[in-house]
Amino acid sequence: MSKRGDNSFQKLMAGKTGSTPATYSPSPATHKKKRIPITDADWVRPDNRGFYQCRPAYLRTGAVSTAAGSAYAEFGNTKVIVSVFGPRESKKAMMYSDTGRLNCNVSYTSFSTPNRGQGSDNKELSSMLHKALEGVIILESFPKTCVDVFALVLESGGSDLPVVISCASLALADAGILLYDLVASVSVSCLGKNLVIDPIFEEESYQDGSLMITCMPSRNEITQLIVTGGWSTPKINEAMELCLGACFKLGEVMRSCLKDAVTDLKE
Repeated sequence: MSKRGDNSFQKLMAGKTGSTPATYSPSPATHKKKRIPITDADWVRPDNRGFYQCRPAYLRTGAVSTAAGSAYAEFGNTKVIVSVFGPRESKKAMMYSDTGRLNCNVSYTSFSTPNRGQGSDNKELSSMLHKALEGVIILESFPKTCVDVFALVLESGGSDLPVVISCASLALADAGILLYDLVASVSVSCLGKNLVIDPIFEEESYQDGSLMITCMPSRNEITQLIVTGGWSTPKINEAMELCLGACFKLGEVMRSCLKDAVTDLKE
């Protein structure tokens, strides 16, 4: 195991000593004039967060020493590890291309969900991860080769895809893959008249609709938008504003994680 991987992995496994999970909720100033219409005054989120409050985020790079780059993400009970390999020659026959190719795979451990072996549709999630990342990678930097991204959901606690996407972005940066920017992803669920950001598994199970945004915070560009369920125009605008605000905050946390990794290497 390399020194960098060994140090990072020890920090990861050491109960996160000296590390306080960061939060990335949208700025209160952005929404201080808005109030969520609560129809049930006694309703509270299962984890007691506010409707606009994201889960604490713990991020680390260099978790897998055998990979070109890797990252570990823990958002509440959602735990994900992503490994990146390449650029390397593709095992499949390829015509010459001026651009490289991105391959993505998302899988779940057999114990990641309460019902063992019943994870989400891996093919669909793999496709969504690919769409979220392909616009941020400078594919021209590795012609006729490919980069493989393998995401493993260790525990499914809700908002799995946004966590996978954000973690994969960190892993790509850790691998030295040229990117236009990091990508951060956040989702919002509609529960009756209420909007809740960064929903957990229980909230997603009875949501009326969901909206997920993946964006490049520094460039203020969206790379993916996924909407399910029925939305009114005012509500979908509010949900998008919430997601974007949280993405910008999460982007800051991700950049801080990369800076900390560089500092650790220098030391």
